[in-house]
Amino acid sequence: MKKLLYLFILLVSFSSIGQNKNLFDQGKELYKNGKYQQAIDSWMKILDKGEHSAELYFNLGNAQYKLNHIGPSVYYYEKALQLSPNDTDIKNNLAFAENARIDAIEPLPKTVFSKWYHSIASVFTFEGWAVSAVAFSVFFVALFLFYYFAFSEKRKRLLFVSSMFAGSFLVASLTMAFLTYGDYSKNQPAVIFASEIEVKTEPSMGSNVAFTLHEGTKVQILAQDGNWYRITLVDGKDGWIPGTDLKQL
Repeated sequence: MKKLLYLFILLVSFSSIGQNKNLFDQGKELYKNGKYQQAIDSWMKILDKGEHSAELYFNLGNAQYKLNHIGPSVYYYEKALQLSPNDTDIKNNLAFAENARIDAIEPLPKTVFSKWYHSIASVFTFEGWAVSAVAFSVFFVALFLFYYFAFSEKRKRLLFVSSMFAGSFLVASLTMAFLTYGDYSKNQPAVIFASEIEVKTEPSMGSNVAFTLHEGTKVQILAQDGNWYRITLVDGKDGWIPGTDLKQL
C-alpha cells in the first residue's frame, strides 16, 4: 500500500509540474501577442497553486508594467529579486518601474559607521554569519588544544596567537550573526498598491493627514493595530495607513 501511495503522489507531482509549465508557456504566448491581462491571469493560476519562482514573478512584473500598474509591477519585481538577488535583468526592470513612481523620496544620509556596518553585514546572511561562527569556534578549540599539548616554545607562541585570532573572528562572527538576525526580524517591507493614499498620524480615518503616498512606493512596516499599519519611509517619515492599501513582500 505504501508503494502505491508513493507512486500516486509521484504521478500527481509530475502532473502538477506539467500543468504549471503549460500555464507558464501559455502566459508567455499571450504576453507576446500583447494580451497582458490574460497572461497575468494565466500566471496567477500557478501562484494560486503555491508555486513560486523568480522567472514567474519577473514575467508578472513585466506584464503589470505594460499595463502601467506601477504598484503591482514593483511588487512582483521585488518578489523576483528576493529569490534571485543577483539577477541584472530584474534589477534593471525594477529600476524602470521605480522611475515611473510619483513619489521621489530621498533616503536619510548614512553615517560612516552605518555605511561600514552595512558593507560588512552584506557579506553573508545571518545564517552565513552563524555558520562562520561555528567554523571559527572549531578552529579556536583545535588550535588551543594543539597549543596546550605542544612542546616547542616557538610552536606554542604561534599556536597561541593563531587561536587568539580565531577567537576574535569567532566573537565578531557571533556579533554579526545576532545583529543581522535582528535586522532580518525587523525587516517587513511592503509596497503601496493604492493609486493615492493619505497617511494618517493615528490609526483612524478621523485623524490628521501626515503626508500623501502614491502607487509603487516601498515602505517598511513598524507596527500593526487591527487593520491599520504603521509605516516608515527611507527619509524617516512615518504614519498609519489601512492594510488594504499595501501589500507585504
